[in-house]
Amino acid sequence: METPLVIILFIVAAVATLALGLVFRWVDRKVTAMVQWRVGPPIYQPLADVIKLMGKESMVPVTARGTGFLAAPVVALAATAVAAAILWMAIFQPQHTFVGDLIVVVYLLVVPALMTILGASASGNPHAAVGASREMKLLLSYELPMLMVILVAVAKTGWSFQLGSIIHAQAGSSVAWSISGALALVVAILCMQAKLGQVPFDLAEAECEIMSGVYVEYSGPQLAYWLMTRAMLLALMPLLLVVVFWGGLRPGWGVLLFLLKYVVLVALVTLIRNTNPRLRIDQTMKFFWFFLTPLGVLALLLALAGL
Repeated sequence: METPLVIILFIVAAVATLALGLVFRWVDRKVTAMVQWRVGPPIYQPLADVIKLMGKESMVPVTARGTGFLAAPVVALAATAVAAAILWMAIFQPQHTFVGDLIVVVYLLVVPALMTILGASASGNPHAAVGASREMKLLLSYELPMLMVILVAVAKTGWSFQLGSIIHAQAGSSVAWSISGALALVVAILCMQAKLGQVPFDLAEAECEIMSGVYVEYSGPQLAYWLMTRAMLLALMPLLLVVVFWGGLRPGWGVLLFLLKYVVLVALVTLIRNTNPRLRIDQTMKFFWFFLTPLGVLALLLALAGL
């Protein structure tokens, strides 16, 4: 593919994912407001928040290490944008994907969490340091079961790490319609909730405990970059699950089914957020290590057995 086309694809994918993510952020806030008997924000509020922050000054604490503090949200946003381009290419042009792009996407989607830890640690704030510690423990907790269930999809589709091949292998039946695939999808949804930093796994932010934790010292454009990154992740994570476990996009009625699956996953994120209390960090780690990880191993064994 020619370089100008790649650049155009990257820009279009990033902008479209950001727009979709901001809409989903509004839906999430609106539903949460309705549950709490509030009116909720207008549909343009997430975009207005970003625009407002972009026009403000970024305040850097005197205790902060400026380079890491300022660079972290930029790197996180860039990594998320590249992952968006790869995923959308796999959906609309699966024949143009490259070998190992699934590994690249999984790696890129870890970068925002790593940059969150780096930025919070570089801020020099004790509340941010607590949030960074929690984010690190959370990352070590959910990544293993997430990787295990992704391997289930890889095993069920001929051991291919290419998104296009995974989509083509599910032309007859999706991974999720098998015993191992259904179990893997459930584990992946719970890991997605933690990866998005949503209740009950919003430990690194926890406004009522550590004053927004990892983001407490951020303001202006840097805070806007974090908001955009989280919005894009909200759009991307359900997209990844649809591609890996539900066969991606198909022509005809498959378009409606794709949209339905996508909306169901986004709705589950909001539903889980509004029906569960925040867990302690020790409860979270036990949940992922001693419950979800064994379930992921079981799903992989079932997949290897052909179930």
